[in-house]
Order: sequence, then C-alpha cells, then structure tokens
Amino acid sequence: MANVPTIARVTVHPVTYAEPNDNNSMRFLTFVRIESTDGHVGWGEAITQFPGSTRGTVEIIKGLADDLIGKDPTQNIGIWRDIRKQTWWYSYRGGLAHFALSAIDIALWDLKGKITGQSLIQMIGKRDASPDTRIPVLASTHVWNSNLDVEVARHEKFIKDGYIGFKIGMGKRGDARVGYDLDRDIKFVKDLRAAAGPKAWIMMDRGQSLNWTVDETIARVQAWEEQDLKWVEEPFEPWEFEHFRKLRQHTTTLFAGGEREWDYRGYSEVINSGTLDVIGCDVGRAEGITGALGIIRLVEAAGLWFNSHAWSSAVNTAASIALSASTPRCLLQELKPDENPMQHELVDEPFVAENGSIGVPNKPGLGINVNEKVLAKYAF
Repeated sequence: MANVPTIARVTVHPVTYAEPNDNNSMRFLTFVRIESTDGHVGWGEAITQFPGSTRGTVEIIKGLADDLIGKDPTQNIGIWRDIRKQTWWYSYRGGLAHFALSAIDIALWDLKGKITGQSLIQMIGKRDASPDTRIPVLASTHVWNSNLDVEVARHEKFIKDGYIGFKIGMGKRGDARVGYDLDRDIKFVKDLRAAAGPKAWIMMDRGQSLNWTVDETIARVQAWEEQDLKWVEEPFEPWEFEHFRKLRQHTTTLFAGGEREWDYRGYSEVINSGTLDVIGCDVGRAEGITGALGIIRLVEAAGLWFNSHAWSSAVNTAASIALSASTPRCLLQELKPDENPMQHELVDEPFVAENGSIGVPNKPGLGINVNEKVLAKYAF
C-alpha cells in the first residue's frame, strides 16, 4: 500500500492592497498555504479586510498550524470538526477563529482535490448533469464619483462587458453619497434603468454607514420597484426583524442579507426569522467550504436563494463559483468588475464574465494556480 500523503507545512500570508472596486481603499486578506508530503499545495483565504482582524487571524492560524502537521488532508471534514472543538472558547457564534477556520478549510479542500485529481465541483457535486455548467454573473460594485452621470455610464459599460446586471453598494468610500438623499437616489436608479436597458438586473445594497427609517425605506424601495428592482440588500441591520416585516407589507422585491453571519447557528436564526429571500454567504468568513455547504442545506430546506458573496480574491471566487454551481437555489454569481490585484494578478487565468455567465473551474482542487510572487509583492 502506497504511503498516504500527510500535511507537511502550513504557512500564512497576509496581504494589503489598494482595491480599485472600492475607490482604491486599502483592504486586507489572509491566505493560507498547506503543502503535503508529496509536494501538492492547497490555498485558502479569509476576507479579514482590516489590519487588526488580519493580525489576529494570522496568529490564530499560526497557533493551529502545529496540530495540522502529519494529518491526512483528505480527511478535511474531520479536521474542520477538530478545529471547531479546539477553538470552542473563542469561536462561539463568530469571531476571528472563523476567519482562520475558513482559510484552512478552503486550503484543505484545494489540497484534497489536487491529491485525488478531482475538482472542487466534482467533490461537492453539481446541481445538474450538464457537462458545462455556467452561472449568470453579476457585477458587484461600489459607487464613489460625485457626478452620478459618470456612475450611470460606468454601470452601463458593465452590461456591455458581459454582465447580466449589477449590485450597487451604497454609503461607501468616495463622494457619490448614494443612499443619503431620497429623491437623488430615486433618480439615480431611474437613470440606471434607462441606460442599462429593460433586461438588466439591478440590485441595491445599503451600506452599514447608512441608517434609514422604516418610512423612508418604504418610499425608497417602492420607487425603485418601479424600475424593476431585483432585490434590496440589508435595508436594515440584520437583527431588525420587525423593520423587515413592516417593509415586506409595502413592497414586493426580494430581500437579501446574511453575509455578516458566521456559522450554521447564525444562519439558522436569520432564515427562521422569515425576513429574507436571498441568503448571502462569504466562504472566506463562514467556516469555509464545509461551513458554506451546511448553510446551503439550510437555504434549500427553506426554499430560499443562496448568494455567494465573493468580494475578495480569486481563491474565494473559485470556491464561491463551485458552491453556487452545487445548488439549484442559486440565481447568480457576483464578481468584482474592475481589474484588481487579487483577482487579475494573483492567478494565471482570472475569472471574467462571458456573455452574461461564468464557467465553473474544472481543474483539480479550486482549479487555480496562485502566483506566490504576488503575495510577496503585497505582503502585509
């Protein structure tokens, strides 16, 4: 019997970079590299986003690394459970341990696929028997230009570039100040519809810097619905269930949310509240691929829609696309549309929209090749 490869090395690679899709603000990610004794390498990532959370996640991963050495990486779900038990004191209902677990778990799935010669979608299973599953792809954007005519033209171009539509994050960095003035917001979406055409999907995502009353939210969403709004994301804070219920009485659009939840328990509570139609999940935060698969089962059982929030690196995107392709309860895949280092420099074959859709990676593991020189270039 041949020797079974085991985990030989675990290293952590935090990065910081200017994100063109976020007005060139500095963002932070934490990558994990896991190498087996037979020389295969798996990559994972956590969307740690800020300096302090990145430093803390790095230290947690370093603390877990020694216990991973010598383990069989193909037993990745068992390792996932072991880490959850080991971090019980500082991972209950969320926190930095979930970032660490997410990055390690993704890396283990990648490594397992490379050892066994299977792609991630082969390991977790596709939603259909199609030999070439493709998913509708949406441009996930922020707006920052004070001249909203410029933003309208920018988003019109995304449709021409091959996206089915766009989701706009409001209240973000820059000078756009979308989400602050009701009449201006209404006109902006009306202009977007006129420019993008009748078939484009339009979603609006309230930023956490905005605080809308129930009455103004009703007025805003009702006006947007006249422009065939597909969904509104987190119009209120996640725990404001009664606000969602009041909004539901006056509107018909889909409500999306959930990306700030950490685990199965948090998602169970949100889903059981009956306030959301679309459940957002970030694989780089919600306990990795293993955690996300559990959330997908919850979404399917409730008859809701799963939306993979992939607003970080190509590692996250590769895992997210496979997760989206694994369930019939997925409408689309989000993708950052503007060229950026962690999508276009990091891997040999960046993910791009083609005629409104994106293909599912079919090479072993995540199906991507990470350029380690890029991680060194942007090292934090």
